[in-house]
Amino acid sequence: MKNIRGKRALVTGAGSGIGRAIALELARQGTHLWLLEINELTLESVSAEARSCGVDVMARRCDLSRADEIRSAFDEVLKTWGGIDILVNNAGIMYYGATEKISDQQWAEVLAVNLTAPITLTRLFLPLLLERPDAHILNVCSIYGLVPKRRLAAYQTAKFALVGFSQSLRLEYGPRGLGITAFCPGLVQTDLIAAAERGGRLMSRLNLASNLAVSPEFVALRAVRAIRKNEGLVVSTLHARALWLIHRCFPRLLDRWQYRKRRR
Repeated sequence: MKNIRGKRALVTGAGSGIGRAIALELARQGTHLWLLEINELTLESVSAEARSCGVDVMARRCDLSRADEIRSAFDEVLKTWGGIDILVNNAGIMYYGATEKISDQQWAEVLAVNLTAPITLTRLFLPLLLERPDAHILNVCSIYGLVPKRRLAAYQTAKFALVGFSQSLRLEYGPRGLGITAFCPGLVQTDLIAAAERGGRLMSRLNLASNLAVSPEFVALRAVRAIRKNEGLVVSTLHARALWLIHRCFPRLLDRWQYRKRRR
């Protein structure tokens, strides 16, 4: 998909962070947008900014933890546009804390938004995407969908599975012309942690190297490039690639580092 101007893209979690940055970068490159977001205020803001780029923008509040709202959004996209060329499954939430303290409801919510929703949207749009001469699915995973970290079991379960889902789809449908990317950014300056705290999903203090975090705009440029070049697995940022390399080549080293942190 070398030319995305005039294409139609659906982006989930488009109100803030990576989703907002990807939506605006697509808009700047001439892509028409359908935006899904649970926060109506941020949805209005990003919609207005995207329209200033001269593209068509449709927007809808959607709770991706609810299958009925996903289906309703799909029906509306079908009614107004008839289909899309690019699907960006970006929306995500996080739970951080001891695994034995995660409630059934919290497990279900994290898995619903981070995994079930992308699978559902992909299954709904897949027949339509296969009819397009150029189409692409970008699943925003995470470096923590490739490398383990303590107290992120629910989040990592979803993200590891989303990487596997993406790679399986790519092998199955790549030969038929459908591009699929598992996009795994490292630390990014988003409100993912703040949102977890507001939602009661941050059960202990989470210390991350904020000096290593990159801007959502930096990540968005890399994501759109992955769509254009049909890259299968993208690990974005130098720190994330280094962490992934250590995990693959020196797994015991990563274990010892985590155990040492636990004893502190």
